[in-house]
Amino acid sequence: MCAFVLVAEDDEKQAELIRRYLEREGHTVGVAHDGRTALEQVRLHDPDLLILDVMMPEIDGLGVTRVLRSAPPPGTPATGRDTGTLPILMLTARSTEDDLLLGLDLGADDYLTKPYSPRELMARVRTLLRRASGAAHRPPPDPEARVLRAGGLVVDELRHEVTVDGRRVECTPGEFELLSAMAAEPERVFTRPQLLDRIHGSSGYISARTVDVHVLNLRKKIEANPRAPRRLVTVFGVGYKLVAYRGPESGSGPASGPASEPGAGAGPGPGTRARGRAAKSAGETAGRRGA
Repeated sequence: MCAFVLVAEDDEKQAELIRRYLEREGHTVGVAHDGRTALEQVRLHDPDLLILDVMMPEIDGLGVTRVLRSAPPPGTPATGRDTGTLPILMLTARSTEDDLLLGLDLGADDYLTKPYSPRELMARVRTLLRRASGAAHRPPPDPEARVLRAGGLVVDELRHEVTVDGRRVECTPGEFELLSAMAAEPERVFTRPQLLDRIHGSSGYISARTVDVHVLNLRKKIEANPRAPRRLVTVFGVGYKLVAYRGPESGSGPASGPASEPGAGAGPGPGTRARGRAAKSAGETAGRRGA
């Protein structure tokens, strides 16, 4: 398939090499050498894919991704593609896993570390374009079938919204895809490779560690206590599952009313004993005065 691909790379030789390989495969190519220009080109030309270098002047690749994945200000007219769904392939010379996972956490779809093989780059381009094309031509689903529930967790796939016990939760694209997959089958145990396939397809290039990062971030958002998760739980030696759990109802504190009254069968409480001691002391004082 032919597509318009925007290459954001500050190294002119690298950008030219990528352009030539893309054009050999029949694609139209635009080039930007800094992050600010890349953002302008996305808004002007509505590319089908963005190949984005991390280390760029003006705005780096992480900053560009953050802007593209953020919601537009209220009242902003819609123009072209929703950049929240624009496929982003990130190129980076950073080799540490944390740096790579940060790009995915911000919403990049895939990454490739330098130095890389141009053939591998083209394979990833084909994978991302194929996935994007499949999503664009998918028939519109039944709205009711796309609202997924697991206890107090609700995933609305059409509106791209997540709520937990009525509270709105903001998720990155990767986090949302993971929750959607698990909410569609609550209580099912998913292995990391299975979840990775749901998020990034079967390209086979992304580390399973990516799933752990998404789970860690999601627990901070959907759990009352991320250190003791009740919804997104670990099944040791296997993977993760989403439990249909509802948060405690409001007002469900310690019992009050009849249970705290004398004769309720629980014995005198601390307040009853304190009142008894006060009454006894007052009686003893009055007795001494009368004597």
